[in-house]
Amino acid sequence: MAGNGPRVTKRSLNAYIDELHQKIASLQQNGERIDPSPLSPDYAEDRSPDLKHDSPQLSRSSVHDHEESHQLHQEIEDPASGLTNPLSTGPPAFMSADNGRTFYLGTSSNWSFARRVLSLTHEHIYQEALPTGALIFDGATYDLGWDGLRRSHSTAEPPAVPTYDHAMYLINVVKFRCGQLYHLFDESEFMANLQEFYSEPKPNATTGLWYVHFLLILAFGKGFVKHKVQGNRPPGADYFVKALEMLPDVIVLHEAPIESTEVMCCIALYLQALDCRSSAHNYIGQAMRMAMAEGMHTQMPIEYLGENMVQRCRKIWWTVYILDREMTSLMGLPQTLNDDQINTLLPTFPGSMQRTAAIGMHIRLSRIIAEINGSVYAIDGRINRNFLLRTKSALANIASLADELRRAFPLQMDREISGVSRISAYLHLLYHQCIVLATRPLLFCFLKIRFESPENCIEVLNTSRTVRNLIQMSMDSAQQIICILHSLQTEGLLETFLSFDLESIFVSTVVLLMGPAIDTRWTYPIWLEKAYTIFEEIIESGNLLAKFRRSELHLLDELLSCFPQEHPRCLSAPVSFPNNVLNNNSQVSLASSFPPSGQAQPTASTAQAQLEHDILSDPGVGVGVGVPALDDQELGFTSRLTAEQIMAVADSIESIDTEWMSNAMIEHSIW
Repeated sequence: MAGNGPRVTKRSLNAYIDELHQKIASLQQNGERIDPSPLSPDYAEDRSPDLKHDSPQLSRSSVHDHEESHQLHQEIEDPASGLTNPLSTGPPAFMSADNGRTFYLGTSSNWSFARRVLSLTHEHIYQEALPTGALIFDGATYDLGWDGLRRSHSTAEPPAVPTYDHAMYLINVVKFRCGQLYHLFDESEFMANLQEFYSEPKPNATTGLWYVHFLLILAFGKGFVKHKVQGNRPPGADYFVKALEMLPDVIVLHEAPIESTEVMCCIALYLQALDCRSSAHNYIGQAMRMAMAEGMHTQMPIEYLGENMVQRCRKIWWTVYILDREMTSLMGLPQTLNDDQINTLLPTFPGSMQRTAAIGMHIRLSRIIAEINGSVYAIDGRINRNFLLRTKSALANIASLADELRRAFPLQMDREISGVSRISAYLHLLYHQCIVLATRPLLFCFLKIRFESPENCIEVLNTSRTVRNLIQMSMDSAQQIICILHSLQTEGLLETFLSFDLESIFVSTVVLLMGPAIDTRWTYPIWLEKAYTIFEEIIESGNLLAKFRRSELHLLDELLSCFPQEHPRCLSAPVSFPNNVLNNNSQVSLASSFPPSGQAQPTASTAQAQLEHDILSDPGVGVGVGVPALDDQELGFTSRLTAEQIMAVADSIESIDTEWMSNAMIEHSIW
């Protein structure tokens, strides 16, 4: 993803800085006093208040000279404005599917990141663009069997609804799977309408907004319990399509804005599970605007509106808010709502303060995601030398939650005492995704450096201990994600319909595949094996998207294994794998997911010994497998990263690191 700008060499950069110094010296010789403190690396802390100009009144000429000299100092501090995030730099990136439709690759999107890494690797090895036939695009995984046209209530044939007992079962499944994280319906009102619907047939029982809402909840229930799919039609599709066909126009929806917002949230979440990211993002945007039009983002007066309505609106608002933040991040797009404009309170749950605390933590993590998207992944990437400093700020925000998250929502990995809490696991997964999101641009940088100059990459990487520790932190969080998901898998709590567990395992596996390509000491075969077993369970549960994601990772694995051998081997499988992945009934063996490479692999006895050791029995053991022990001056990590450890890495990022990183990126044309 290199830009089209001229290549600036280290030599020309140094010459440019020398020229600036000469200009400043010339200005000083002419009698103009220049504050030297900006040249000090400790400028922000040590700037003296009495460094003032000798004359209280300056001529226009001297003012101009002073402004010019200040500008020169600024240019020295940000040499050539060269430090950029390569994932958000230069012209916007697009990719076309086989059907001719073009898709925007959002800067912070997990999907986009994997595509950029895959494209970069393929282009380096084969000197040609990655064929789009090897990729799956937004909305192409499932087929709803719907032409998108609305039907009138008189012509729309209602689907066969389940019996009352079956409906109650499906609703309770939805409450268990979604209710701890999101508010999708008001239980008292919804269940009252359910009782009325099943009590006695009525002429208009299948025409109201509640019936549309009911069909959506049934669609979710089917998605959670039905593990076999026919072709590429998703479970619950009949209910979902009928709900969309009968959904009133937005003009009518505004007549019942409270329930309509809940309906929009249901539609968005279901579409997200089908990998229809753009459509889901649009529906949650409609929900956001509908909620704001009702003032849900404000402190709604209880004395005027009543306790029940205000509590319901708070639950709706924060569900919309969280989904909007997370879906926008998954799209890689800018956030549209400023947090300063929100002053509503958290909802309360009688007898369960933990649920309120969980919503609060979920909100704070969603805000950190938004902050990372808006800073580390700034527009055009041209954030000067602030790239690492923005990363430092993001890590500081993440660290502020570390100890509180561990204390309030313990994972309790020791299965002999108790099981893993689903809500705690989800919050910890989101927390580690924040770390990966903030640090993975460095992985992309060094993968490109590795391709550009394989003989110098390790030397360059070892030059900055801080940058190496940041990449190690990304690796450790990726391992911890797999560790948490493996624990959920053991408890039977792995989420196989909603996309969030799949997103977590996809994010972590991409990072761990990139590690050995940058430095062979970052090799984690055991963790990758655990990752692929998690993929297998999600696939066996009927998730077609997981098949495509796993196949994409297999391709990336094979491509990366071709490097850095002197004579790369040919791929053992055709590049156009997704075209036939749904029709391939043969099970891919776990061993085939690790193509042979020129790197040294563990012996059979060593691998077996590692497999026999249960990493979850001691989360501090096994993290960083293959990485040499750090000495006392280096920052080592375990899977239980504390706030102090994260802050130690963040605080180690200094100006010298930004200068070093800037030179490395200029030298290798990473912008």
